[in-house]
Amino acid sequence: MNTQSSAGPALVVDRLTKRFGERTAFSEVSFAVDYGEVFGFLGPNGAGKTTTVRTLGTLIAPSSGTASVAGLPLNAANGVAIRGRIAVMPESPGLYLRLSVAENLTYFAGLYDLADRRERIARALKAVGLEHRADDLCRSLSKGLKQRVGLARALLSDPQVLFLDEPTSGLDPVAAREVHELIDGLRRRGVTIFLTTHRLAEAERLCDRVGIMNTTLRTIGRPDELRDRLFAKSIEVRTREPLADPDRVLAGLPGCEGWRRNEDGAYVLSVTDPDAAAPAAARAVLAAGADLLALTPTRHSLEDVYLQMIDTDVEAEQR
Repeated sequence: MNTQSSAGPALVVDRLTKRFGERTAFSEVSFAVDYGEVFGFLGPNGAGKTTTVRTLGTLIAPSSGTASVAGLPLNAANGVAIRGRIAVMPESPGLYLRLSVAENLTYFAGLYDLADRRERIARALKAVGLEHRADDLCRSLSKGLKQRVGLARALLSDPQVLFLDEPTSGLDPVAAREVHELIDGLRRRGVTIFLTTHRLAEAERLCDRVGIMNTTLRTIGRPDELRDRLFAKSIEVRTREPLADPDRVLAGLPGCEGWRRNEDGAYVLSVTDPDAAAPAAARAVLAAGADLLALTPTRHSLEDVYLQMIDTDVEAEQR
């Protein structure tokens, strides 16, 4: 696997914009992705995610702004050189179903004009765990296995940057997990991965950082950073019976800025430091003679962050 990198990030995007006539697919997008990073690109249908991938993959030209991809400025003159350093795996891998797995990879290796084709194909098949399915016709494979073949095809050129556009769309949980494991393996080998997905739990599990897109880039950061940035920290205290005087028990605890009771009857404490506040809360509840059933930090998910940042359905507005 080619993990050699040039100086600087794998991707640098500066105020990139793409318009189709009067319609703006994405506008003024800026971000950078380091070599070896798994970067998630999230957003609703019509938000511009796939168009961004197609633009960075040299399939369409931007309307304005600049970018560099795998160390090369994004322009028409560098198109061939950039395509030699990247690979794009679309949602549908586009295999020839009457050909075997190996025949598909041989055909695409020929299109790429790659040297050492037999060795590259063997290496790609091993990377996706399909060494023993090389002679199977692609039409006989499940969708999950077809996705693996598509990923093997993307790996033939030893890309420095791999664009994965909805790689687990339509897969069952077992097949999706297998693709996740493949992505984890590529991360360990130093491949830079740009992942678009609608599966927020998938992004939270796989991605070092995520960007949330809705024609403009709404926010970017590590999932834990985004949670801390958008939501206050809190702990949830659950007792067998309601506290007789909850304000006396909970108000004034170290690091506690206030409390409320939620619809499930638990007490939710807004705190500055959950690790410091939790022991004090436990001691106070027990000292009040209550039975403490559970005390847990509340944890907002990436889905909570996403819903906070995405307030419109772009595709619906365009109908």
